[in-house]
Amino acid sequence: MIRDGYIASWRGGHYEASPGADSAVRLYTTEPAEGFEETRPGRYRRVVPDAEIETLSYVRTVCTWRGERFVIVGEYESWLRVEYTGGLAPVAEALGLDRIDHGVWQTWAPLAEVIDVHEEMI
Repeated sequence: MIRDGYIASWRGGHYEASPGADSAVRLYTTEPAEGFEETRPGRYRRVVPDAEIETLSYVRTVCTWRGERFVIVGEYESWLRVEYTGGLAPVAEALGLDRIDHGVWQTWAPLAEVIDVHEEMI
């Protein structure tokens, strides 16, 4: 599973999370749970004051492709959408990456060529 987003610990559980500017954190789960409201089939949300959150972290999935470090930003069948984190335009160009924005380079990489896939907390 490719993760890229906030996670929170609350009352001993771990949840996908979305911190808000309103001093609250939205917690999400795929199963019905007490105090969670269904927002769509298979998606439940509970708004919790940020003071009740035990930990709030950002998790992302990273990898190595063709000797360079990338963040995985998507997946489709046997392909991963990867974003270059090295910050060197000549390297990105040599790898044949697509320039998405100033300093942002991405491509679709075959899953079989991607190594060292792991999550990191920020």
